[in-house]
Amino acid sequence: MSKNYQKETICVQSGWQPKKGEPRVLPIYQSTTFKYETSEQMGKLFDLEESGYFYTRLQNPTNDYVAQKICELEGGVAAMLTSSGQAANYYAVFNICEAGSHVVLSSTVYGGTFNLLTVTMKKMGIECTVVDPDASVEELNKAFRDNTRCVLAETVANPALVVLDIEKFAKVAHDHQVPLIIDNTFATPINCNPFEWGADIVTHSTTKYMDGHAMAVGGAIVDSGNFDWSKYPDKFPGLCEPDDSYHGVTYVEKFGKGAYITKATVQLMRDLGSIQSPQNAFLLNVGLETLPLRMERHCANALQVAEYLENHEKVSWVNYPGLKSSKYYELAQKYMPKGTCGVISFGLKGGRSAAESMMDKLELAAIVTHVADARTCVLHPASHTHRQMTDEQLKEAGVAPDLIRFSVGIENVNDIIADLEHALSFV
Repeated sequence: MSKNYQKETICVQSGWQPKKGEPRVLPIYQSTTFKYETSEQMGKLFDLEESGYFYTRLQNPTNDYVAQKICELEGGVAAMLTSSGQAANYYAVFNICEAGSHVVLSSTVYGGTFNLLTVTMKKMGIECTVVDPDASVEELNKAFRDNTRCVLAETVANPALVVLDIEKFAKVAHDHQVPLIIDNTFATPINCNPFEWGADIVTHSTTKYMDGHAMAVGGAIVDSGNFDWSKYPDKFPGLCEPDDSYHGVTYVEKFGKGAYITKATVQLMRDLGSIQSPQNAFLLNVGLETLPLRMERHCANALQVAEYLENHEKVSWVNYPGLKSSKYYELAQKYMPKGTCGVISFGLKGGRSAAESMMDKLELAAIVTHVADARTCVLHPASHTHRQMTDEQLKEAGVAPDLIRFSVGIENVNDIIADLEHALSFV
């Protein structure tokens, strides 16, 4: 695809490019394996001497066409799909970390990501220091160690809705010779491209806005190609030293700017197997075609709902970066001038009990674990997604006990507001 195309065109036209007589719509390559004519042909694939498909656990054509589209939307050089957003964040970090490594983590990331880094990966020998995303450069510098290998944060935090100062985090990470990994799930590449602000790796839970219809769980990793791993061979031996499990191949030497994604594919996906199914990739591609249209409606609806809630007598506070009253309004205007996302958080004057009571009275908005799809939905993070956290951890993550996460869908905004009005009348 031409790099001159705008994102709306990329969403529809990029990826699968049919030739004469081929299907207009991306085919689903629903096969575990792929046939070759000689043993030598297959051997070259296993030696990474030739590119091609031989087993869907590693790569699949349907997946690769969709990954190519996401890569183009983010402005990267290479991308891969994973079975979930959790798998994407795990692979993104583990691809450059090992036992003895250290990660700097923004405190307001999604609860599952927080637990992955601070609990599960700790058991693997990877330590983590949690930092306030609003911390000064001086404070952030204190979090780094000699064994720090990356920084992980979110463009718009789930559910705290903190807007990250990407340039600040990128500069600090690069001053310490490590990459910045950004989870761009809530903003999507339609509203923000972190690479333009210095980020090095981007991850997505494609389950959310990209799929858009709550049908297919998935994740994606995109590499900007801008971080020079070869400058720091002692920090990133997995990329800069021979891989004995692939006959001594050195990824940065053989694959250049494609080294990071190639290693994650042929090494991590080979051994850990969190591949996205071709069926889910097909559904994701359908969702991507309308992503710009949906994001525009999500953001427009959310701003109206946030303004309604801000003026409601029973609402104690509202957090939405699109509101001029938000402490993150200026950062949102800088990084996401077209809008942030469709998710709002707010609290009621009656506290946690009032929140639970109000949620039970909603009729249009459903109480579900999901967020960021076409249907309006609601969740109480302290009781659900973040319930594994202590009160202190909840505070660090920006999750108040009364916080209601309200994901505004693409329905008529007047119907959404009427549903809230009805539910609030019982509080």
